[in-house]
Amino acid sequence: MTSRATLLVLADGRFPAGGHAHSGGAEAAVKAGRIRDAAGLESFCRGRLHTTGLTSAALAAGAAHGLDPYELDAAADARTPSPALRAAARRLGRQLMRAARATWPGPELDALAAAFPRGAHQPVVLGTAARAAGLGPEDAAHCVAYETVSGPATATVRLLGLDPFQATAVLARLAPAMDEVAAAAAAAARRGVDALPAASAPLLDLTAEQHASWPVRLFAS
Repeated sequence: MTSRATLLVLADGRFPAGGHAHSGGAEAAVKAGRIRDAAGLESFCRGRLHTTGLTSAALAAGAAHGLDPYELDAAADARTPSPALRAAARRLGRQLMRAARATWPGPELDALAAAFPRGAHQPVVLGTAARAAGLGPEDAAHCVAYETVSGPATATVRLLGLDPFQATAVLARLAPAMDEVAAAAAAAARRGVDALPAASAPLLDLTAEQHASWPVRLFAS
């Protein structure tokens, strides 16, 4: 039986998985003027959720379902054309792995850590951690869907001085879309690696490469 409390622990922004250092593309979007206020944040988050968010949620759901982690990691690589985003995903995977092994130690996490000493893609690690914690594919997908929008929302509060009440209201309005994405991701995972979505956001890839070259930036990605 799924533990709601366990799900909250994994989804909590205070879980020491390193996500606080990443803006999910929001920093570059703010600088380019694509996020200026709460309405811009909502538009950005909705787009990210239905593209890269759906793809990452499905990868995590696949790992939680028990699909081959090697195949999932290769699928994540193929779905991440930006070298900067691939590197960020593996850094986040390493950090999440440390936290997950300390919290829910088990052979599957140990095996994944040994197979990818430089870090597997973060969604693959998250799904494996969810499985080790006794959670299911849709739980893992919900975690990814939430972090897909909560990361940029938190970053935008810091970058723009946006009213945190407005940022939280954006997340609340996106809740039905998060549920929709999580359900679609879990359904795809049950059909196997070849059925996983490959939705993309080319502008996020382009701006990630530009962001990585900035000499001064507040967030790692």
